[in-house]
Amino acid sequence: MSESTRARRPRKGADRPTKPYPDFPLTPHASGAWMKKIRGRIHYFGKWGRRVDGKMVRVEGDGWKEALEEYKAVADDLHAGRTPRVKADGLTVADLCNAFLNAKLRQQTAGELTPRAFMEYKEVTDLFVSTFGKERLVDDLAADDFAALRALMAKRWGPVRLGNGVTRAKSVFRYGMDNGLIEKAVRFGGEFKKPGKGVLRRHRASNGPKMVEAPALRKLIAAAPVPLKAMVLLGLNAGLGNMDVATLPIAAVDLDEGWLDYPRGKTGIPRRCPLWPETVEAIREALAARPAAKDSADAGLVFLTERGTRCVRLTEKGMRTDNVTIQFTLLLKRLGMHRAGVGFYTLRHVHRTVADSARDQPAADFIMGHESPHMSTVYRERIDDDRLQALADHVRAWLLGEAPDDDPAGLDGEAPDKEGHGAGDERPRDGAGDAGPILRLYVG
Repeated sequence: MSESTRARRPRKGADRPTKPYPDFPLTPHASGAWMKKIRGRIHYFGKWGRRVDGKMVRVEGDGWKEALEEYKAVADDLHAGRTPRVKADGLTVADLCNAFLNAKLRQQTAGELTPRAFMEYKEVTDLFVSTFGKERLVDDLAADDFAALRALMAKRWGPVRLGNGVTRAKSVFRYGMDNGLIEKAVRFGGEFKKPGKGVLRRHRASNGPKMVEAPALRKLIAAAPVPLKAMVLLGLNAGLGNMDVATLPIAAVDLDEGWLDYPRGKTGIPRRCPLWPETVEAIREALAARPAAKDSADAGLVFLTERGTRCVRLTEKGMRTDNVTIQFTLLLKRLGMHRAGVGFYTLRHVHRTVADSARDQPAADFIMGHESPHMSTVYRERIDDDRLQALADHVRAWLLGEAPDDDPAGLDGEAPDKEGHGAGDERPRDGAGDAGPILRLYVG
């Protein structure tokens, strides 16, 4: 068995310092920080070691004095169950980011914020710390600082993501104002704003239309391996995106009756869609080949990677490992269909584009999980299943093209390969672990 290249934490007790005196309140942790468990939760202070070339190297003096100072500064609040107050000499960028992320973590714990949304906020606070410095006073930030931050964001991200990043960045400071952490409004300057509509339109035009026509889609479905075939059909049948299929619970799918009841994860808006016979069959195949879940929390999901983990995962550092995109892109390249602007989420665009030609916008919105701004949504209590069925049949008829309903190959175009079933050996590599505690994230 080949040895993993991932940097390993030291064995329990290996190379860790001893307590400087018997009643020292902190304990060395394998991550290189000093720790203490308070009211059932572990808190980290300072650093006794840093990882260099995969090995833990102890810092000079084991860092226990600095860690003890950090602990004493917040000990009374932590032991009393209170959120530690910020330092009296001024609010630092680290103080503000930690307070903001703790508020978002509480929302996530309460089910009011998705893990993905939390990591998107953390991505912005990470940029604050790396650009401004964690000890920089918030009162000292000026328009030129935010202009430099926006330039960095624009260099890394496209216009759409840049606009979202600017909005999230401003929300951090709005949180500080609303909660009394910031006394006077922060001046962002005229440059720190979202890209204009013209920029967004030109960017979208440069990528071309997010559309794939029916003949190419039939070819793609015929070549898709298990379980990717079921994911593709769900994208076309019900407009599901990457995160939708990655978090789809088995309980949301009624294969006997052929219906999907699955609220959108980021908005909670209900959606209901009839499933095509081809979609039901593909989901059954995916469930039959599904590995055991590595984490009990994922045991109720329809789709897992070959390692038994989620198909889309968020790592501790905010990186997103999207095996749905990886597998879909591999398939597109193998078929010679890969081009800029086309990915798995394109299937959601295809579904809506074709569904709109059925001229039943309320039914299309309900299947997609879109909330219309019109007052009709306030008074409309339901949409009859026959309308949803008619819309789903309309999209399926477009996808089938001239293929007759009794064609045994169905949407595959050709009879499936019972032995190889496509490129099943092309499997993406999986990502890293879960996010850790963040109470004192930007320290050390």
